[in-house]
Amino acid sequence: MAWICREPGYAAQPYEQLAAWYRQIGHDDDARRVLLAKQRHRRRTLGWPARTWGHRLDATVGYGYRPWLAGLWLVALALMGTVVFSAHSPKPTQPGQVPPFHASVYTLDLLIPIGGLGQRGAWYRTGGATAWLAYALIATGWLLTTAVLSGISRTLSKN
Repeated sequence: MAWICREPGYAAQPYEQLAAWYRQIGHDDDARRVLLAKQRHRRRTLGWPARTWGHRLDATVGYGYRPWLAGLWLVALALMGTVVFSAHSPKPTQPGQVPPFHASVYTLDLLIPIGGLGQRGAWYRTGGATAWLAYALIATGWLLTTAVLSGISRTLSKN
């Protein structure tokens, strides 16, 4: 790896060849590490918008080679949403006819796009920063949950 990274320009072929060799001998973790290094080396050759996007991909899902990072982001966002929504609870859609508000369940209902926990439809935000947080949690939840599920399916398909 150190030898490949020392090359002045970017060439994908040495990384691909090393990753293929690692896969061939059964070292999938090492192959993923090599392919992640390839993406990081490639990122250095890009313009600033693509570099910025690359840093985001690296931090959130490790360019797809570390999908467990998306799970950590989901946990962190769930904790943040719970704290915020505990301090600023939403209004009920039908007063007296909705289940009691639970900030953690409400946050999970926003983050997890599959199924429903009954909180999102029973409570609503009138606007402001907490409404924007709710929208951001919904959008981010779709992206991160997809990354986590793809990582799980890749792991299960190998086994």
